[in-house]
Amino acid sequence: TDAQLAKTDAQLAKTDAQLAKTDAKLNRLAEMYGGVGNNQGAVAEEFYHNSLKANPVLDGERFDFLQRNTERSGNGLANEFDLLLVNGRTVCVVEVKYKAHENDLTNLLAVKAVNFPRLFPEYAGHEQRFALAAFHIHDRLRQAALKRGVTVLQRKGDVIESTAA
Repeated sequence: TDAQLAKTDAQLAKTDAQLAKTDAKLNRLAEMYGGVGNNQGAVAEEFYHNSLKANPVLDGERFDFLQRNTERSGNGLANEFDLLLVNGRTVCVVEVKYKAHENDLTNLLAVKAVNFPRLFPEYAGHEQRFALAAFHIHDRLRQAALKRGVTVLQRKGDVIESTAA
C-alpha cells in the first residue's frame, strides 16, 4: 500500500543518510591512518638522513655527498630515491622504511637497482651499492638482504643529540 511504500522510502532515506555518515567517518579514518604511515616514514627518513649527514660512512667507506628525496625521470622511467650517498668511486642508494617488508627488498633490487643506472648515467663509472634502512626489520629479511648484497642499516643506542635552549 501507499503508506507502507512511504514508510519504506523513509527508512531507506534514513539508511542512506546513515551510510553517508559512516562513509565520511571511514574516509577520515583512512586519511588519518595513511597520515600515520607517512609520518612514521618521515620520522625514519629524517633519522637516517641526520645520522648519515653527521657520519657519512657505510661499510667503512666515507662518502662526500648525501642527497635526500631525489626524484628523477627520463627514458620512460620515474623513481624517487630516499637517500643517495656519493663519493668519487661509489654511489649508494638507501631505501628507508619505518618497518621493512620483503616487498621493500624486492622493489629495491628489482625496480630501483634496475632503473638507477638508466636514470643516473653520470654514475656509470661508479660502483653502485644498495642499502635498506629501517627502524624494524625481521631477522629473516635482514639475512636475505645481506645475502643479496644489500647493506642493512638499523638503529642502535647512543643516538640522542641534545640542543641547548
